[in-house]
Amino acid sequence: MDLTAFTAALPKVELHLHLEGTLEPDLKLELARRNGVDIGQRTVEEVRATYVFDSLASFLAVYYPAMDVLVTRADFRDLAMAYFRKAASQNVRHAEVFFDPQVHVARGVAFEDVVLGYHDAVLDARRELGLSAGLIMCFVRDLPVESAEAVLEQALGFRGQIVGVGLDSDERGNPPAKFAHLFARAREAGFKLTAHCDIDQENTTEHIRQALEDIGVDRIDHGTNVVEDPRLLALLTERGTGLTCCPISNSFVTDDSRAGVIADLLRRGVKVTVSSDDPAYFGGYVTENLVHLTRGADLAPDELIQLQRNAIEISWAPEEVKEDFLAELDAYEALVAPDL
Repeated sequence: MDLTAFTAALPKVELHLHLEGTLEPDLKLELARRNGVDIGQRTVEEVRATYVFDSLASFLAVYYPAMDVLVTRADFRDLAMAYFRKAASQNVRHAEVFFDPQVHVARGVAFEDVVLGYHDAVLDARRELGLSAGLIMCFVRDLPVESAEAVLEQALGFRGQIVGVGLDSDERGNPPAKFAHLFARAREAGFKLTAHCDIDQENTTEHIRQALEDIGVDRIDHGTNVVEDPRLLALLTERGTGLTCCPISNSFVTDDSRAGVIADLLRRGVKVTVSSDDPAYFGGYVTENLVHLTRGADLAPDELIQLQRNAIEISWAPEEVKEDFLAELDAYEALVAPDL
């Protein structure tokens, strides 16, 4: 077995995945027809041609309008199940996935239809695919703080369906500290906390500092600019705070996938992980991201195994899920790795 085949068959955990970012062109077209939404395209090829961008601003200009096809509880269930089936085909055993309710509520979609539709898929994925999952509600940082406050208030009634709270979208002028009071309330309510600190953005290391010191997040999404501040890197390492890294999407945001930085952090003992971010737009799910990283940083099989150990250790999965995954990972390593 070569290293690519080893990576494909490897049991995996994914911790940085936006469900709205898994809206593949064929499903977008199907939902548009189902709900009578005019998206201006009539074929899958025409939809795919719109998934082109060269900056964060142009990405968001495509990303958010695409969500207009999501209208009913069944739509959200179908979107999530399409992702879970793809993830299961790549041997993902556990996934913790983001969603952006503010965008949907602003369009007149009921909050409960978003959450319960996604949760329907979580239950179906467990039953049909043997894949466990948790939902992470994100504050959309470039929308009014008041709308984030409103969805957090609603989320308090769905603590059995939502495992954590995150922070995503455009960081310019929207530091984590802007949402510190919401994170504090979410923590009090029992939610786990994470926050995007995208690579090479304005004040990125200060945003990492705020996330670590002012908010006290459980993990950071992206966050590899932490290498620029030795004190923050030491603090992150000491706490065991994980970084959820996405090599392919990195290469769209900047001129580099940061494969070398991710590998270096891994080798220093930082709890880095690899996920796929918005795979319908960036063109690669978790296996493709791992292969990309392996080729860019010359990873060895034991390092690919360690990435999965990191992921399950920093996950918010139940202990029995963690134990089962680690046992499967150990068995895979013992069976396959010696032949590489």
